[in-house]
Amino acid sequence: MSSLALRKAGPAAGTTPGTAQGPPLRRRIALVPTVTLLLGAVYCLLPVAWVIIAATKSGRELFSTFTFLPGTGFTQNLSDLSAYRDGVYWQWMGNSALYAGLGALLSTCVSAFSGYALATYRFPGRETMFNVLLAGVLMPPVILAVPQYLLLAKADLTDSHLAVLLPQILSPYGVYLSRIYAAAAVPADVVEAGRMDGAGEWRIFTRIALPMMIPGMVTVFLFQFVAIWNNFLLPYIMLSDDEKFPITLGLYTLLEQGANTPALYTLVVTGAFLAVLPLVVLFLVIQRFWSLDLLSGAVKS
Repeated sequence: MSSLALRKAGPAAGTTPGTAQGPPLRRRIALVPTVTLLLGAVYCLLPVAWVIIAATKSGRELFSTFTFLPGTGFTQNLSDLSAYRDGVYWQWMGNSALYAGLGALLSTCVSAFSGYALATYRFPGRETMFNVLLAGVLMPPVILAVPQYLLLAKADLTDSHLAVLLPQILSPYGVYLSRIYAAAAVPADVVEAGRMDGAGEWRIFTRIALPMMIPGMVTVFLFQFVAIWNNFLLPYIMLSDDEKFPITLGLYTLLEQGANTPALYTLVVTGAFLAVLPLVVLFLVIQRFWSLDLLSGAVKS
């Protein structure tokens, strides 16, 4: 009996005790995606690392020291950046926060309404309208910039905050994503049950459907916020008053002046580093919403 147990506990024939089983070729192939992802991460994060390190260098260190060697001038760079034109940099940051925050919020609301309606209701022309939206997703924003400028110029809205806000409210990609998410996250039986209980359409949307759609709407908000925050072409066409510039256009003007005043390069690099921080903070704050259960809203309501 004991000899039989020992034979069962022993290693399989043709293998070495203490070694992992499985084909070595399969394990080597499994490493390929990991290595590819690591190379992609290095490729994406290397410019960020350069900006962080360059922001710590003084003007002299920026052009005379090793690229990835930290400097000693970060606090002085912050002071110079805040003092430049009486703190116009922070005004640019405030403009970007206004454009991106309010624009992304309004765009998310419009996307939620439109996506839910396209996913829930049946009406003539629904698929045609959705196909037009898909065409808008495929159209590069640069093609729309000039027509948008001409339309807003007719309305005498150019060189104003509304000139940057209004074109950002309707996002074809946001509506598309909202429809797909609403169709998957909001069961038709739940909507019908709300109607049978006597709830109106607005109450069904706000109390039942919208809580289920929160993870998708958070994604739409984040995409829109990042897109508006990083947008350069639309403000460049619409605005002429530099006090209304967002951070992207403001840093561009600083970079242009740096060709004649190299000392401004440190301000550009430090400003670019500070401009990335709000996006990082936003991502860290709202990423928890992605882990919400799709049906948690229905249970709570």
